[in-house]
Amino acid sequence: MSDVSNVAASNKRLHGKVAIVTGGASGIGESTVHLFAENGAKVVIADIQDELGRKISDKLGENVCYMHCDVSNEDDVIRLIDTAVSKYGHLDIMYNNAGIVDSPFANILHTNKSDLERVLGVNLVGSLLGAKHAARVMVPRRQGCILFTASACASIAGVASHPYTVSKYGIVGLTKNLAAELGQYGIRVNCVSPTGMVSGSNFGVPAEVVEASSHATANLKGKILKVKDVAMAALYLASDEASYVSGLNLVVDGGYSVVNPTMMKAAGLIP
Repeated sequence: MSDVSNVAASNKRLHGKVAIVTGGASGIGESTVHLFAENGAKVVIADIQDELGRKISDKLGENVCYMHCDVSNEDDVIRLIDTAVSKYGHLDIMYNNAGIVDSPFANILHTNKSDLERVLGVNLVGSLLGAKHAARVMVPRRQGCILFTASACASIAGVASHPYTVSKYGIVGLTKNLAAELGQYGIRVNCVSPTGMVSGSNFGVPAEVVEASSHATANLKGKILKVKDVAMAALYLASDEASYVSGLNLVVDGGYSVVNPTMMKAAGLIP
């Protein structure tokens, strides 16, 4: 490799690292897969959307591969971790991003036990299983980075359904507990908590309607949150730039969850 090539490689923020991204075939996960690969990582896409996952893998080349994985199935998660290590030699980054949503409009009287179990099974149980088996291979090496996708709904009330909110609060708690436990092995654990954005089905609501609603309710004006913004936050946490950052819930919501505009509106300071 020439000196120029060496410099180019060293400038990539994840050069030489191996990453798994669950839910990597669409949305935040897909954007993260592209960004991690662009920054020099070897990436395993884990998802149940086989056609989409293989299409991304084929497009990005030999340093990206796809594996079918239902994160709520521990056998699938075990195979995912073991295959990644067998193929690439080790695991540096485990991004537990896979998640599902239920109807955001159901009140507590119309919340079904089956919805709660389904959402928790993927969002929280799936994240815990991913972290468990990533830690299994990271602890002996005494290094690694475990990431989660949580949500701004764990910082502010009334913006998501009860099952979804419970699952994301659980992820924030899991992040902190694992950071406390795994720090002794040099393993960092963090999560990213975005607010609502255009991604996935949007429950059949047109993207432009979701964008208009997001803009109207946003605290930070002049910008609409995109999946790449969340992927960029994950890239930072996965990189050596965050080498002493652990136990952090990085909220990506333009300040929405820390602002109560009631008094400012009453005083006429904002419309």
